[in-house]
Amino acid sequence: MVHITGETLRVHFLGTAGALPTPFRNPSSLMIRRGSDTLLFDCGEGTQQQMMRARTGFVVDAIFITHWHADHFLGMLGLVQTFSFLGRTEPLDVYGPPWVQECVQILKQAARYNVRFPIRAHELGEGSTVRFEGYTVIAFGTDHGLPALGYLLTEDPRPGRFDRERAVALGVRPGPLFGKLQRGETVEVHSDAGLIEVHPGDVMGPPRPGRTLVYTGDTRPVPCSVPPIAEGIDLLIHDATYDDAEAARAREVSHSTAGEAGDVAAAIGARTLALVHISSRYTTTATHIKDAEKRFSGTIIAPSDLDILEIQYRD
Repeated sequence: MVHITGETLRVHFLGTAGALPTPFRNPSSLMIRRGSDTLLFDCGEGTQQQMMRARTGFVVDAIFITHWHADHFLGMLGLVQTFSFLGRTEPLDVYGPPWVQECVQILKQAARYNVRFPIRAHELGEGSTVRFEGYTVIAFGTDHGLPALGYLLTEDPRPGRFDRERAVALGVRPGPLFGKLQRGETVEVHSDAGLIEVHPGDVMGPPRPGRTLVYTGDTRPVPCSVPPIAEGIDLLIHDATYDDAEAARAREVSHSTAGEAGDVAAAIGARTLALVHISSRYTTTATHIKDAEKRFSGTIIAPSDLDILEIQYRD
């Protein structure tokens, strides 16, 4: 059975700051909404307030943490308390590199008697996969001086285009049989030769790729670590803590410059590059954009907090 997908894939940039917040940027947090699912990737301080400002509501199905620096997970304690106050009963799954078990235990201890729902810890490593309905999240290793992961979200392939004229020529009448063929079912129709079968392959084009996005978290540029996708990456969200003038500093603290992020985007065939984790020393990202443009010819953005980006299908 083929599942016909047409779900939205939307990224809410809740926090785009570096390690220190600024009056305009919160620490790292991304909300990704795919269809009816809501995933958080990192949960820095103030994430729940950003959710309020963005009016996203407080429905979160899972949290993925890239690494255990406080600016990437400190917001979980308040968020868990809010979930509990709002009457959440369904489990919350927290995924991350080693120490995720300890972090979840600390969450439970700090909250004491106020958590009224299960919190389940899942340790991931390079190559770990988490399966959801219609898409998969794949972890890959990054370079930040401690166990750290990036995440690739990749949708299942979509069915090919339906050839309506071919279906009618084979004797299939418009209506429910069209839907069955598009869902991958074989149908029977009456013809001059009697009852014949029409197979999906008779009227469907080749499968079309789903959408893909990558979030690196904090890292040195690691293009070879990103799982390859034949059709390229629709959106790369990459550490760009510094502009290229601070390349030595970026190497020293295991971060990336905007130009290095551009190198990664070019290497993995990204369509759009989003520069995040901007150091508090910068009041503008104009230089970041210029540095990335020297290395990457695709679309480049430096999103502000609460910006929303919807990823469209390529066709």
